[in-house]
Parts: sequence; structure tokens; C-alpha cells
Amino acid sequence: MKYLFTTLIFTFPIICQAQSQPDTLKARSLDEVVVTASRVIESILVSPVSVQKVSAKATALSPALSFFDALENVQGVHMITPSMGFKVLNARGFSNTTNVRFAQLTDGMDVQSPHIGGAIGNALGPTDLDIASIEILPGTASALYGMNTVNGLANFFTKNPFNSEGLSIQQKTALNHLSDSHSRARPFTETTLRFAKVVTPRLAFKINGAFTKGYDWIASDQTELNGNANSSTQLFGADNPASDPVNKYGNESSNRKTVTLGGKRYVVSRTGYQEAEVVDYNLQNIKGDLGLYYKVAPGAMLTYTYHFGLLDNVYQRANRFRLENYLVQQHGIQYQSASVQAKLYVNSENTGRSYNLRSMAENLDRSYKSDTDWYADFTRGFNNAITGGDAVANAMRQARATADAGRYLPGTDAFNTQLRKLQDINNWDAGAALRVKADFVHAEVQVSLTEKYLKAWKDEYELDILLGADHRTYIIVPDGNYFVNPEPGKDGKNITYCKTGGYVSLNKGLFQKKLRLGVVLRADKNNYFKTTFNPRLSAVYSPVHDHNVRVSFQTGYRFPSIFEAYSNVNSGGVKRVGGLPVMSQGIFENAWLANSITSFQQAVLSDINQSGLAQDAAIEKNKGLLKKNPYTYVKPEHTKTWEAGYKGLFLDRALFVNADLYFNRYSNFIAQANMNVPVSTDASIIPHDLYDKARQAQYRMYTNSRSIINNYGFSVGLSYQLEKKWVFGVNTTFAKLKNAENQDGLEDGFNTPKWMWNGSVSRTNLLDNLDATVSYKWQSGYYSQTFLVTGNVPSYSSLDAQLTYRLPMLKSLVKVGASNLLNKYYVSFLGGPSVGGMYYVTLAFNVQ
Repeated sequence: MKYLFTTLIFTFPIICQAQSQPDTLKARSLDEVVVTASRVIESILVSPVSVQKVSAKATALSPALSFFDALENVQGVHMITPSMGFKVLNARGFSNTTNVRFAQLTDGMDVQSPHIGGAIGNALGPTDLDIASIEILPGTASALYGMNTVNGLANFFTKNPFNSEGLSIQQKTALNHLSDSHSRARPFTETTLRFAKVVTPRLAFKINGAFTKGYDWIASDQTELNGNANSSTQLFGADNPASDPVNKYGNESSNRKTVTLGGKRYVVSRTGYQEAEVVDYNLQNIKGDLGLYYKVAPGAMLTYTYHFGLLDNVYQRANRFRLENYLVQQHGIQYQSASVQAKLYVNSENTGRSYNLRSMAENLDRSYKSDTDWYADFTRGFNNAITGGDAVANAMRQARATADAGRYLPGTDAFNTQLRKLQDINNWDAGAALRVKADFVHAEVQVSLTEKYLKAWKDEYELDILLGADHRTYIIVPDGNYFVNPEPGKDGKNITYCKTGGYVSLNKGLFQKKLRLGVVLRADKNNYFKTTFNPRLSAVYSPVHDHNVRVSFQTGYRFPSIFEAYSNVNSGGVKRVGGLPVMSQGIFENAWLANSITSFQQAVLSDINQSGLAQDAAIEKNKGLLKKNPYTYVKPEHTKTWEAGYKGLFLDRALFVNADLYFNRYSNFIAQANMNVPVSTDASIIPHDLYDKARQAQYRMYTNSRSIINNYGFSVGLSYQLEKKWVFGVNTTFAKLKNAENQDGLEDGFNTPKWMWNGSVSRTNLLDNLDATVSYKWQSGYYSQTFLVTGNVPSYSSLDAQLTYRLPMLKSLVKVGASNLLNKYYVSFLGGPSVGGMYYVTLAFNVQ
């Protein structure tokens, strides 16, 4: 039970080891320290901002399948599941499937994939056997960490081989997809190995490896997205020839056409394919890392680390992708002493044979028959059916059958051959390949002046001074589809995108350290934007050691990711273009808002079908619905955060209370706007161009919302120790989006449940060497807004449980558990997969 304080913060309590030392437990609990909140070692009780700490022992006793999965139950954390192998962490709102506002670090080094702008789950993170602890900052952290931390960060700390030598092996075997209407029950396995060795008193190394194999969760949402396309002709539901279910692709806007049949206008789409028909759900992830540790001097360590991950799973942005042979790597050198820390690391990614599911579906259709031929056959089939006496709805079905003659059928050799062919065509007008190679180089140094050089100031004035600086350069290899170099004369040459920053941090203790004041000032410069300044002001008041109150104010920023800055991809007939002037010159200035064009086209169609107006007259009547694009080139995103919190111990320190309250104010939200550019610049012709799809270019541009967006929330966690063997934990998180000012509808989706609840009870030595944990999670439904689909995500709950039997003589254990024990399938966001129960057995042993 010596790790009680960690369990007080984490929902899953740990009561493990040292059962004979209850008298020392509470004293040790007060010694818990964190480094992430202030980038220096400090007591977690007096950290100036909200921070959660999770020990390896806590995650080992949780019912979750892995330590990463267990983070879903940490106070203040929201997790979504685009794939079994790609889960996304977030805090305090504005979640999405590639969260560029929340960073993940391993031993202080960012593990993001460069072109995605965020981490691919735990692909470059530690294994269960090598995790030492986790620290999570659920809130703005830009003042100390810079870009990509507007919503916070998670820092994973690994085991030092000098302190944890030996061989460890872990085998997980599980079963999932039980009672899944889309799949039979499937096995899941994961084999993990860790070996660490002290070679000399100064030199040690460690090696980690993990091999995971399973069958991914399936996305099969059939919610209709285009149900009113033919409302003017009263064709709805199964009769609608422009039907567009969420997880069916190749029948979206760019795959539709307005055709004249029997004297009326109908919107008709190509047939498309269900997601399961164009994706391989077999999941396979291989990851490994190597660490060399050298003690340069007492208290000073030089480390080299190498991490890699080779992935086969599913990823989602505006579209969903199959990641196949996707390779991510990181090389890092790090020096650490009491006064100086320095890092230099390189992240690289190669997307391998990955592909876009939407592009795959639409080009499977178009590669057997062009749109021109398909719609001609559709018209012929409709006319034949009407001549034969069929009603309109049935004639539509007969027309589709005629047009689909010769279509590639899923599961056939011809279909599989064509899919593999399109998988290698790096042009989404004709194929589906995702072929991106990108890297970033990051260097940073941090010096604690008062730890060594000005130590007298620290002793005399209770003053800490910290200086830091960092630089990052992204390097993108143009592939001609996803990225192109727009600079004149640099066609085909690598794109570079740089950022440099620095900060100074001062902390002053007053009144025998009962009051601690902190100031951080950070400045950052991107090669496309002016210098941005971000301060953090904080105060922590501790009238007694066991009770601590804190308040803080800070600002945060986010420069556009390389995808938001430089993308140049044609996705389903819509060109997605980065928001930098070098990428989008001339588009913003000549564009019209796509949603106004859609309303205009529907109004024209309705007047033609229902009022009998001629096309030109209907266009003239409704042209006032068209709205000129008001947006322009992308700028950095900013936030202001006010936070207050409390940490305290009660009931002879058996009850721990951890609470925080925050208010965020966002401006210049980086978001996407759909806009079309007509062929003509003549004002009288533009409405006619915008009615005709062939006479306009469709764009999805990265820009900034003009809204000022506010959100607020709080979280409270309680943990209570009873009779030295029981620990009860509960936490709740509330998040609310306040009405935006100057609301323009372009603000990013909040995509966060208003309420999340986690509860758990844990008991060690239920019987000799038998430990048990039961936990329960519930989150409220919420409104989800993405470019794939918008709507309401239902509330869901999950009951998890585990039993662990320890074999001390063999240094082994057997763990039997289940996540989502009751197998109640749920979706964590719209367009994503349904997640069911996972039932597992874990065997682990150690050899010293």
C-alpha cells in the first residue's frame, strides 16, 4: 500500500506490497513528486496547475487491457477510440480523432507523427513492462511546453535500467467481438519482452519489444446523411437514390449528380461500398525500443534511445484510412543533471502502403465504369423501367441495377486485385494511396540557475529561476498528392517548417513557503508568423502541509500543423488546401461558401420540380442565397485559461480530495471551411456557375473561426483507504461549451461529454496473494461535429473487473479480467467503430 497517494489521484486504487508497513504509508504518500507541472521536481500537493500522476502499480491493477487504456479513467481525461490500435487522449474539450491540441511525451520527448500532428495512440510510447509512471496536465501547458499543448499533455516515464535490471515477459490472450452482428468472435494476443542489464557501474542498457495481433473494432453506422436530397420528389429512406450512410463511402457529394428523368430533376449518387468491404480489419502492431544509459558523473546521465512502431490499423481524419506497414521512429539523445537538461531527437514517419477508404470506394466504382457512362446507363435503366410500368421508386432501383452491371463485387478475386492496384496509385482522383514521408528535428535545453549557479539566491530568498529554449524543424517530402512544395523553383524539393522559442520561469516562496508565487514568460517565433508571447502566473497557498489551494492564469497558442499549413490533397473531388498564403493565394479571395451554394442549389431544384420555373429563372430568383467567403489565411490559435484548484487530506489522511475549476477563452480557432470557386469572375455568370458542379472547383480550406469561444468545467476526485486493504475511488468531470461570441458556425466541434463519472473499488489479499479491482465508467451523450458526420453520440457505460493472483516464489502473476464486462457495444464518437467487451488472461514473470 505504499503507493496510496498515486491511487488517490488515479481512479484505480493500488494496494500492493509492504502490507507489514502501514505506519509508514501516509508519510510516504506525502513525498510523491511530479516534474511535468513546472519542469522541476516538486511535491504534487503544491503543483501550481492541475496535474494527475499514475504509477505503474496502479495501471497493473486496473482492469484495462493496457496502461494506455487505463488512462481513460483518470480524472479529467477523455479518450476516444478510432481504432483498437489508435486511441486518442484529450482534456477539457474540443476533442477530435487527430488531436493536435494535446501532446504525448515519452521521457519528455514528443512522440507525435509529423504529418498527422499528434501521436498514433501509444505507437512510440512504452510497453506495460517498461512504464514507470505517467503525469497528465489536463489544461493549457504552452508557457512551458510550447506548441500543441493548448489542451494539455501526457508524459510517460520509463524505467531506468540501473534501477530495474532483469528479464520480464508478459503474454496477453483475449477474446472480443462476442455477439457482434458484423463479425464472429476473434482472438487478440500481445507478447511483450523487456530486458535490462547493468554492464558497469556507469553503463546500462534496456531493450523492449511488443507484438500485437487482433481484429479491429468495426465501423458500420448506417445513419443517413443525405436523407432530404430528393425531398422535392418525395423519395426518402430506401427509395432515396442519393442515400449516404455514415460508414458507406463513394456516394458522397462529389459522387452525386442531378439528372433529369421523366421531366423531373433527381439527385443520384454512385453506389459506393461499406467500410468493411474496403478495409482489412486485421490489426497488427510491432513496436520496440532500445536505451543506452551512461552516468557521466554523480547525478548526471547521458541517454540514447531509439523507438519504432510498425502499424496495421485504422486512422481517422476527415476520412478514415487503413494504415498498413506504417512506420514511425524516434532517435533521441538526452542529458540530465540537477541543473541542466538537454534533448535532441528526430521523429520520422513513412506511411507505407496505407490508403484512404473513401477514395478507395469511389475509385473502385469509377475504375469499372466512368461517371459519364454510369449515369447514362442509369438513365437508360430508369426509362426502361418506367416504360414497363414501374413506379418511380422501383424504377430507381432497376436503374441502379442496370448501371451497376459489371461492378467489382466484394470478396471476388477481381475486386481484391483492383483494390491492391488502387492501393498503390498515389493520386486520389484515380487511386487511394497515402504516401507520406515526414520528419521533425527537435532540440531543447533547460537550465536551473538557482540549483547550482545561483544557489545562494535559492537558499536566502527562496527563489527558483529556470531558463529554457527549444527549436523544431519539420521536413516534409513532397509526394505530389498529399504535399507539394509551393515555393517557386522548389518543385519536388523538401518543405521545411520551423519554430523557435524560449521561456524564463521564476518561483518565489513567501511566509516560510506557505505562499508560493510563480511567473513564466514564453516567446515563440514561427517562420510564417509574428512572435507570440505566452505568460503563466500562479499562486499556491498552503496554510498547513495537508491542505493546498492554487490559482493560475496562463495563455496558450498553437501554430498550424504541417497538414493545416501545407496540405494540397484532392479528396473526393474536394481540394483540401493548407491555409498559408503560399498555398492558398487566390482561393479565399474568389470563393463562395459551400453551405450557401447547397441551399441555393436545393432552392433552385425545388422551384424547377414543384413550381415549374425554368432553370435560368429559378437561378435568378434564388441567387441571393449565395454568400461570398469571408475567411482568409490561417493564423495561430490562442487561448486564455483561468484555473483554481485544491488538494487536501482528511480523516487522518485516509481521505484524499483533488479538485479543479477552469475557464477557457479561445480565439482564432484553426478550423476548416468549405468553399467553391466558380470558373467565371463575371458577377452575372457566377450564380449559373455555382449551380453547375462542372463549372466550379470545390475546396476545404484551413482558416480561423471568427468566433470567440468560451468553455468551462471542473473535476473532483475522492479516494478513501479503509482498513489498509480497501481503497475506494470516485471522480467526476464536468465540461461545458458556453455560447460563442461572434458565432460563425466555423468553430471546431466541442465533441466532449458534459459529464464523466468513474468509480472503483480495490482489495488486496482478498485471499492470499489474490488482488481484485472492479471499476465503472459512465459518460453522458454529447453533440459530435466533424467533417465526416455531425450528430449526437449516445451516452454509454462500461463495467470492468480483474483478478490478479501473484506467485511470489516464481516472481510471476496470472491476471484474468474484462473491459466492458457486460459487452454493451458503444461508440465513442460518430463515424467511429462500435466497441464491445474484451476478455483476457495475462501471464507475466520476471527473471533477475
